[in-house]
Amino acid sequence: MAIVEVSIVPLGTNTPSVSQYVAAVLEVLEENGLKYQLTSMGTIIEGDLDKILDVVRQMHEVPFQKGVKRVVTTIRIDDRRDKQASMEGKVRSVREKLNK
Repeated sequence: MAIVEVSIVPLGTNTPSVSQYVAAVLEVLEENGLKYQLTSMGTIIEGDLDKILDVVRQMHEVPFQKGVKRVVTTIRIDDRRDKQASMEGKVRSVREKLNK
């Protein structure tokens, strides 16, 4: 299972706020049923890498569909294959080490 962090930034909008675009992009995630966590700087998605990459491509298109002429999408992939990884498990592992 992969954990992917994605940030999709529309450029050249009429306002510095991009929350309306973020909300529209998240609708794509909702429709595809992937597990995700919205953060203040991006979205973390958990699941099959091929499925995630397909959905990220759909997400990237949303601002264009809303009239934006330029979109910058940043993707970070954590694809661990020696054991099952999860968003919660990664956070828990770090917190356990903080408590020692």
